[in-house]
Amino acid sequence: MNAKLLRPLFFILACVLATGASAHIGADVAAHASIGFWDGLLHPLTGLDHLAAMLAVGFWSALTARRLWTTPLVFAAMLLVGALLGLAGISLTAVEPMIAASLLALGLLVALRTRMPAAWAAVLVGVFAIFHGVAHGTELADASQIWTPLAGMITTTVALHGAGLGLGLALRHHSQWWPRLAGATVALLGSVLLLQMI
Repeated sequence: MNAKLLRPLFFILACVLATGASAHIGADVAAHASIGFWDGLLHPLTGLDHLAAMLAVGFWSALTARRLWTTPLVFAAMLLVGALLGLAGISLTAVEPMIAASLLALGLLVALRTRMPAAWAAVLVGVFAIFHGVAHGTELADASQIWTPLAGMITTTVALHGAGLGLGLALRHHSQWWPRLAGATVALLGSVLLLQMI
């Protein structure tokens, strides 16, 4: 494998090592009372679960979709919907298990290069994105202003999807094993998180 392909892998590994593995429900909400755009920009990077899911959506799209940006844009839009639900104090049951399940499912879809109709793919990632969004929105509920951190959060989400797309496009014709390994790693993370909740 050449150096151009290794660079994005090392970048992602550095991001992974720099973040925690759990989602955000239960974090200190009051600590987010005075956050702004920059804080929102960094927010999706503060949990390995969210980071991995957003990269996996882009990666899966690059490997299997004809219209590369459809599922990433649906994920970003529904993440915003979920965040607004969380900010409004609307809670969903099983947020943490659904986030872990999204990693397991997305990881398997990447590893197996599973193709599905665009509408079904959009529904699947949209449902997962709502739960990720609620987790973010609940944590940001006491912020004095919501639109600037939300704008930052969506910006990073789209950037992570773009990184996943770029990595998937770079690897899809070079080796079948790198995408399988990436997907298996995400699925393993989801499985570990699910097992911790039992």
